[in-house]
Amino acid sequence: WWHQRLTAAANVILVTWFVVSLLRLPALDHKAVVLWLSSPFVAVPMVLLTINVFWHLRLGMQVFIEDYVHEEGSKVAALLLLNFYAVAAAALAIFSILKIAFGGVPA
Repeated sequence: WWHQRLTAAANVILVTWFVVSLLRLPALDHKAVVLWLSSPFVAVPMVLLTINVFWHLRLGMQVFIEDYVHEEGSKVAALLLLNFYAVAAAALAIFSILKIAFGGVPA
């Protein structure tokens, strides 16, 4: 319960930073966003935002599955799929952020 509340509070802070940062960009074209994301002062909070969003998603969906899936086998399978999805999607997003941050994508 506490983890859900903490990740929710962190999401408010990080998503607000994200939206304000995007609105302050001169343009939202590919070049501007890649240059913005290549800064360590942007890439690090983006990685933190990604981790926090997927952790919060996993916690919330876990509670939903535990409350509404009554068959034990289905519950275990759903929780395994949820954990696989959360880790795989977060890893892909973090890889993408780091690839841009370390200059692997031309602006």
